[in-house]
Amino acid sequence: MGYGARKDIARLARSGGIVFDQAEILDASVRIPVSADLPRRMTVAGSSLDPLAGLVVMMNKPSGVTCSHKEAGELVYDRLPARWRRRKPAISTIGRLDKQTSGLLLLTDDGDLLHRISSPRSRLRKTYRVTLARPLDGTETALFASGRLTLRGDDKPLAPAVLDIISETEALITVTEGRYHQVRRMFAATGNFVEALRRERLGDLCLHENLAPGRWNLLSEEETALVFR
Repeated sequence: MGYGARKDIARLARSGGIVFDQAEILDASVRIPVSADLPRRMTVAGSSLDPLAGLVVMMNKPSGVTCSHKEAGELVYDRLPARWRRRKPAISTIGRLDKQTSGLLLLTDDGDLLHRISSPRSRLRKTYRVTLARPLDGTETALFASGRLTLRGDDKPLAPAVLDIISETEALITVTEGRYHQVRRMFAATGNFVEALRRERLGDLCLHENLAPGRWNLLSEEETALVFR
């Protein structure tokens, strides 16, 4: 879980830094049964035990932050507790938002869940709020819904997408694919330019209203299930 090497944990236990059911565990060799309520019953160095394997995190990704483990600049993983980078299995983003796209981003250490959500076969709905450089001309809704739009450099038309117009330069777009820079390229195909892009929904899971840019929340199983609804 990333707390340290065996010697670090042994030292922490001897100093009274591990507490289970309000009792100090002074011997690091003590076996404690794993259960769903373990993070509530145990504290490490004065804080509740980190989530066990199988965690799902929702982050409100800020623009300018990269979904990568190694690229230069600020990474989404920098927003998580530092020790989480040492967890095994590793925590990874479920899909990626490009550097300038903000909004709903999920991270998990559950490989099966990651594959189930990110697989092209899933066809999960992804809804983005788009701010455009120029006013919409009124033809975009029908074009995106037609299933006949082929992006430059692609040889296969896009699946139908839903466009809900908010104003002349703002709209919500729902897609079921995840092609490279897809939404930006869709509007570029109409002669427009995306100035700001934010993902707000994945399936029926919405970005939490009180989640400020750069902040994150742990999701419950019930919330995670909304992705597939």
